[in-house]
Amino acid sequence: VQLQASGGGLVQAGGSLRLSCAASASFFSINAMGWYRQAPGKQRELVAVIASGGSTNYADSVKGRFTISRDNAKDTVYLQMNSLKPEDTAVYYCCADVTSYSRYSSVYWGQGTLVTVSS
Repeated sequence: VQLQASGGGLVQAGGSLRLSCAASASFFSINAMGWYRQAPGKQRELVAVIASGGSTNYADSVKGRFTISRDNAKDTVYLQMNSLKPEDTAVYYCCADVTSYSRYSSVYWGQGTLVTVSS
């Protein structure tokens, strides 16, 4: 399974970006999908996660500003980021909990996309 993330870039504080992450390859199902981020010198942290049924969870730092969604028909997860702040600057990684046809579940990671928010 490969996860291809896109949508990062440079934006001014207060601006918006939309990240996308599409899963490819053949599998039985995708369970939870999510976004993590890692800022320079910091540990990777959870940003948002969405279950297969659509329930969501967010880090406190992004609640009310970021929205995670998914298109199950396209095996794609999105992260709409509004009111961006300089402290949102990080490499954003998507991940997916995938169940194979042999019913084994594994977590896969995308390659990361850089989001830079200027003040």
